[in-house]
Amino acid sequence: MAVASVPLRAEVLSLLRSLLKTARKFGDYNIREYARRRAVDGFRENKELSDPSAIAAAFAEGTSQLEVAKRQASVYTLYAPSAKSVMEVRSL
Repeated sequence: MAVASVPLRAEVLSLLRSLLKTARKFGDYNIREYARRRAVDGFRENKELSDPSAIAAAFAEGTSQLEVAKRQASVYTLYAPSAKSVMEVRSL
């Protein structure tokens, strides 16, 4: 098994931006905020990694999670509920 190369800082930031952009595509507030929070927390957990193989593995996991999130966002838009969350309803 070949060891993946260590991603550049720009690639890691691009992955984070892509995860956050994908999270914004969810219509439901709760799912949208969960996806955003999970992305940010995942990057914070791996912030202190120094081993190149651990960094590459974390990046690969993030990339696979991005693909899952993209699929889920597209499926969710097809079957999203029409009612809004209480968090999204504006008070008069």
